Amino acid sequence: MLLPPQSVRFDELSVAVPTFIRYPTLRKLAERVQRETLNTMSSPVNSALHTRSPRLSLLDSLAQTPVADASVLVAITHERHPKLLLTRRAAHMNSHAGEVSCAGGKYEVGDGNNVVTALREACEETALPPNKVQLLGQLPIQTSKSGMSVRPIVALIAPDLILVPELGEISRIFWADFETLLTQPTVEYSIEYTLQDETATILTPSWQVDGETVWGLTGRVIASLLETGFDRQLEWYYRIQESRL
Repeated sequence: MLLPPQSVRFDELSVAVPTFIRYPTLRKLAERVQRETLNTMSSPVNSALHTRSPRLSLLDSLAQTPVADASVLVAITHERHPKLLLTRRAAHMNSHAGEVSCAGGKYEVGDGNNVVTALREACEETALPPNKVQLLGQLPIQTSKSGMSVRPIVALIAPDLILVPELGEISRIFWADFETLLTQPTVEYSIEYTLQDETATILTPSWQVDGETVWGLTGRVIASLLETGFDRQLEWYYRIQESRL
């Protein structure tokens, strides 16, 4: 499926300029994510990008990044006390049913790059118009438990957008307070995991957000965002809980 009709072409997408961002937390995040994005590709082509306008340089870097199996949109509200957009996947989904995620999904032929995938999927799942998004850049690839490569695309959105969950895919839209994610300790979360008829209890870090548990791939994406933007180092582990006799 191509970009929805209300979207804009990739080369017309908006890019957030750090110097125009009023709020220090978001300005620092934008500067660091964009630096990470521009430094991802070390080639003569990339060197030429830096001589262009910051907007075109960022778009070119994003367009030239190898396509991942899937992409997610790490959407943060552009306001004094920013919030991070999160969703809970519908219980009937074949994969990650009932789990918390960022809006996003698999690459489709015709997308062309990871940004279009993330924006298309976010629009389908939450009715977020792509032309209401200001791109900041991208984070390092993450790998899902099924082995898929997932590229997080970071962006700013207005705090007053009306979003609507597509109930065929997600059951809920909710928000994480960004400052809380930045300062709050993680909580150890236990989950039963079955592999080849063997069941074990896995322990892993998580955040508790509005009655939801944020862990797994989404937790790792958030941890990567906090490390890139603010040097917050979080140990992200999966440990088998030892049985107690």
